[in-house]
Amino acid sequence: MLEGAKSMGAGAATIASAGAAVGIGNVFSSSIHSVARNPSLAKQLFGYAILGFALTEAIALFALMMAFLISFVFRSSKVKFLPALVK
Repeated sequence: MLEGAKSMGAGAATIASAGAAVGIGNVFSSSIHSVARNPSLAKQLFGYAILGFALTEAIALFALMMAFLISFVFRSSKVKFLPALVK
């Protein structure tokens, strides 16, 4: 039962990747619209677009890290106490 819950949790953590993909699309879409309105600011707007891309991609990487933590690090193992501690 715990393995199933871990799989569901890891799957739910990867949903943030879809949100990050939409966010990256919005960043570059807004950048293209902004450059079309004011081409003289293209260089400055590109810097802002790269910053927005990096911050949005960081969210996706955190979600991926949580999915891997849930899948591989949090293992369901029984704790084995030392005989000297169990008195």
